[in-house]
Amino acid sequence: MKIDRRSFLSCVIGGAAGTALTPLPWKITDDISIWTQNWPWTPVPADGETNYVKSACTLCPGGCGISVRKIDERPIKIEGMKGHPVNDGGICSHGLAGLQLLYAEQRIKTPLKRTGKRGEGKWEAVSWDAAIAEVVKNLKGLRSKGRANTIASITGTDTGTVNRLVKRFLTAYGSPNYMTIPSIQDAYELAMESMHGSKTLPSFDFDNADFILSFGAGLLDGWGSPVSMFKTNSIWRDNKASMVQVEPRLSNTAAKSDQWVPVNPGTEAALAMGMACAIINDAAYDRNFVENHSHGFDKFKKLVTTDYTPDKAAEITGIKKTVIVALAKKFIKAAKPIAVCGRGKGKVPGTLNEVVAVHALNALAGNINKKGGVFTSPASDHMKWPEISIDSVAKAGLDKDRIDQAGSKKYPASSLLNRLPEVLKKDLINILFVAGANPLYSMADTKALNQAFEKIPMIISFSSYMDETASAADLILPNHSCMERYEDVCSKAGMQKNVISLAKPVIPPLFNTKNTGDVIIEIAEQMGGQIKDSFNWNDYESCLAETFGDKWDTLLEQGYITAEKCKYTGEAFNTSSGKFEFPDSGKAFIPAPGLIKIEGDEKSYPLILIPYDSMRLASGYTGDTPFAIKTVEDFVLAGKDSLAEINPKTAASLGIGNGKYAILTTPKGKVRIKLNLSEGIMPGLIAIPRGLGHSAGGRFLADKGVNVNELIGTVEDPVSGLNAAWGIRASLKKT
Repeated sequence: MKIDRRSFLSCVIGGAAGTALTPLPWKITDDISIWTQNWPWTPVPADGETNYVKSACTLCPGGCGISVRKIDERPIKIEGMKGHPVNDGGICSHGLAGLQLLYAEQRIKTPLKRTGKRGEGKWEAVSWDAAIAEVVKNLKGLRSKGRANTIASITGTDTGTVNRLVKRFLTAYGSPNYMTIPSIQDAYELAMESMHGSKTLPSFDFDNADFILSFGAGLLDGWGSPVSMFKTNSIWRDNKASMVQVEPRLSNTAAKSDQWVPVNPGTEAALAMGMACAIINDAAYDRNFVENHSHGFDKFKKLVTTDYTPDKAAEITGIKKTVIVALAKKFIKAAKPIAVCGRGKGKVPGTLNEVVAVHALNALAGNINKKGGVFTSPASDHMKWPEISIDSVAKAGLDKDRIDQAGSKKYPASSLLNRLPEVLKKDLINILFVAGANPLYSMADTKALNQAFEKIPMIISFSSYMDETASAADLILPNHSCMERYEDVCSKAGMQKNVISLAKPVIPPLFNTKNTGDVIIEIAEQMGGQIKDSFNWNDYESCLAETFGDKWDTLLEQGYITAEKCKYTGEAFNTSSGKFEFPDSGKAFIPAPGLIKIEGDEKSYPLILIPYDSMRLASGYTGDTPFAIKTVEDFVLAGKDSLAEINPKTAASLGIGNGKYAILTTPKGKVRIKLNLSEGIMPGLIAIPRGLGHSAGGRFLADKGVNVNELIGTVEDPVSGLNAAWGIRASLKKT
């Protein structure tokens, strides 16, 4: 047989292609990668005894149980704890890579005192004795001048013994200014107090629900406990439950839902009220619950049928009336429907208006305090500490108003950190403690907050890492890493029951750090007097043991304890009427024309910028680990460039193509950004992820992308005082 040159080349090329399509080369490559694990330069733990330590993940509010695998005394892997009520063996990518935070280059290894200007990065190492002595000296000085109310603190949450020790110290010292990082839980807490009579959080029995209606809550994007929600999603699939996601962008949650309902951003409350009107007009609501277990229905009915008819709701939300009515029918006809809200991971409070509107749908369905429904999460009662000793100085300080006016008649929310830039113009804070929080990165309008912080004479950070807020501090008293310390972790973000897990030392401290709980106790000891008397513990571990009492041994051995679920009863309300309270315009609602308006005029800024959350990007106190940042998709982060998501129609109208650079401008700032064209976002919008744009955090995280919080301002909710901004007006011009 004659083979010419063309035939020969065809044979060779075809054979090569055929070989590439077989498993052979990929198997060889896999084998090579396995062989390379034995090469001398590959870090391999020394041989030794394998053992495991039960602990808890502290990297997000989920509170998953973890099992840390060790070879002798060296931790080498983090796994999910089997049998843990939150995650039952599962673990997310952030938790899996948590060991990188133990050895992170941005860890603070000893107490540091600022020597240059704030932000210059000039520090000197000081001893713990010298650092604490300086703090005590300044605290005593303010107290002697009767200015006890001019110290404040910011913590990540108000749960857990460490945060409560900080709050206890401020109270004993004489300051009411204990503040926390805001979230959707703040709005939900107010809603539950108004409607259920209990200032606590709701629990969602998602596992037993058959119809889930989410108004922007990223249930599969990191909301609540991410691992728990992934497991719940599998249950929904098995049980053929339906899920509907209402939001302006096709998130991962929306993509995995049975129906995505694009809505004009910021109009979710109007949609919920329009659905309520449709349900009431059809008399399809649960009559037993409404007539026997609720109060104020007639006023609520008048409100929705006047201001929120399906026609008006359609005009406001951009959703067709037929879709609104059909969605209302699907929801009310389900046996066990649940309506929930909270943008993305729920790190933004939003309006009280929106939360009560969404929760009113649960009441119309009669699915309150029932299996597959929503009920109040019983507050944990494990912190039964002795009464705080209050002297005359402390009493005088505590009688002063909080700087953020939280808890007042005008502003019922428990913490209003968004008001800090405005109130600090009056120079009301002399010393600020920051623990378990990074407000100069995670809060909206970070430029204004930075300027406000510059007015504070002394900022003390308890951070384990050189983050943005620690970088702006005057003194850093570094906490142990989560692998080196004891800490109780309370997980109740939407969970069916309270779960308290225990983070335990997996390894002795690598550096000259201390548990923040121990530092607070030591400062109180040196303050003396009644402040010392209020902290009658030798150290933080003994405080934990005393706090949990007879449950301490169980917590040590098992790694967690749980509280009983709320009973499935339709009558558990602590309101003045003894019933569920429907909202009306005099309590939590403003009429439809008063919908929250974002910053910027439409002529100068014709587009709208909205932030979004991703499971691959941590946007809270700790940022992504080096491993986690490598998992971020190239249409979100390309090299060091953030990509802004925009609809092709919008891009075409601006003459900007996919992957091209543009200048994004808002009333708060200007950035150069790349574009990612997507049909999964409504026209006229631009979306940027949270979790990028760090100016600190080590070389694997810093200077990658844009921090969307630098571009977005705050808008005060007129009912609660919480930050209600859901976006900001913007313009986009090609470069």
